[in-house]
Amino acid sequence: MEKETRIQAIPLDSTSNVDAGSDQLMVERGINKPTRSRNLQLSLKKLIQDAHWAFKTTSDGVQDWTPFFLVLSYFVFSTTVYMNATSTIIAAFWFVYLMTNTYIATATVVEAVTSMGAFTDSRKALAKVAKNNWKFPTPDSDLLKLDIIIVAYLPNEQDIVMDRVNYLLQEIVYPRDKLRINLIYNTPYEIQPLEDELRQLALQHPDNLRIIKVPNSTSKADNINYYCAMDGIDADVSAIFDCDHYPHPYAPRWAMERFVKDKKVDIVQGRCVVLNANDNLMTSMIGVEFDKIYAVSHPGRAAMFKFGLFCGSNGYWRTSLLRELKMDDSMLTEDIDSALRAFGSGAYAVHDLNVTSFELAPLSMSAFWKQRLRWSQGWVQASGRHMHLIWSRSPDPNKTRTARQRFGILSLLLIRELSYYLITQYLCLVLSIVIVRFPKSGHDLYTLVFFQYPVAWWLFMFSIFSFAGTLYVTFHFRSEFTRWYTIPIFAVTYPVQLVLTAVLGLFGHARQVSKYVKWNPTPRG
Repeated sequence: MEKETRIQAIPLDSTSNVDAGSDQLMVERGINKPTRSRNLQLSLKKLIQDAHWAFKTTSDGVQDWTPFFLVLSYFVFSTTVYMNATSTIIAAFWFVYLMTNTYIATATVVEAVTSMGAFTDSRKALAKVAKNNWKFPTPDSDLLKLDIIIVAYLPNEQDIVMDRVNYLLQEIVYPRDKLRINLIYNTPYEIQPLEDELRQLALQHPDNLRIIKVPNSTSKADNINYYCAMDGIDADVSAIFDCDHYPHPYAPRWAMERFVKDKKVDIVQGRCVVLNANDNLMTSMIGVEFDKIYAVSHPGRAAMFKFGLFCGSNGYWRTSLLRELKMDDSMLTEDIDSALRAFGSGAYAVHDLNVTSFELAPLSMSAFWKQRLRWSQGWVQASGRHMHLIWSRSPDPNKTRTARQRFGILSLLLIRELSYYLITQYLCLVLSIVIVRFPKSGHDLYTLVFFQYPVAWWLFMFSIFSFAGTLYVTFHFRSEFTRWYTIPIFAVTYPVQLVLTAVLGLFGHARQVSKYVKWNPTPRG
């Protein structure tokens, strides 16, 4: 009570007495009073931490929003220019865009036509093997050793990874003495009991399963490079799969037939099919898109320009080539970069429609947007790095690049990237006309669309027929998960999809210009 009475007796208007009373109370309670220098140090440390947080938050915000404002400025500026241009200038630009669109449509329909040969051959081979009770031409004893690599980022794929490993162990039809499953994964923190369960599964299948946790890995490229640097890799061929894939049970066997049949083949890229195409409208459109790309465009391009590409998953590499080239972890799409480096080195890649794998499309627009932005920026990086393949010589004098291949690379890298600007410029031109000269009659609309030039009408109709022909081929080549009625829906919504793809392309360029470096893994379901 004496202590409390003494404290209460301190005059409140005396600062020195309050400080003295506080000091005495802290001493009595065993508390050391911080010195003024210590208080100053703590205050400065807190100030520095707050400043660092504010700077990092602001910097992240600037990095996130800079591409958006760059793309927005591009649209505003372009539309404004067209709004102030004369009718003659607008007509000239319109004609250029129609010509460009005609070229793209022509190339697409030619790809579709040339892909028919590959599709017919694959169906004949499939029917022959099925008729022979699934007995393949190559005896089991002559098959090559195969490593199947599943690349996984465990926090994102912990719910599906065990299912995929068990599927590969149980369903793949391939001689067990020549097959090994490799789960190559990375995770920033332990995920238990899953990791222990995976290791236990490996103990149950010592000859056919390896579970490998890659230390300090931050990417798919790191995981694959770790595999390439491992001792004891004796496989002749290494197949790369993302964790969401279900390879068809006979897919590895079809791929091995290509390697055995043609010793020149270095890479076999299979067909990827969207397994969840019927989940919603977006996945169904992605399903049609994948059928169009993997069943039509890739085989057609390979037939036209005499080169194929590894597309990131469901790709089979000769192990020696994979270990030689590895993956570049500085690239957002390390798969496309490695495919172009393989082409540049003279490697021969083929596409096989019977080498089928089933994967999952993003279920939400947010996941789709993040995935495609990463792809878009990755393509910008890869295109800039490998544009020299158009004119440079092959390092191997025995594997010279033909004029056809050079034109194919020109179309794939340069024209494809420029097409984003042509499509969006076309859109800005339309917006400017709608704003300034909105058609008030049918005649005005006809003039708006064709500028009364008969050649513009012919170019427009040729593009429409080319697109219809491409979709006709896609309709017949569609997977079992693509419903027939989604093809007409895809056709009707294609202009919107085309604009969306072009805008994503612009964002990829803007991200690359602004040095955007964030990586967002695609959510798995």
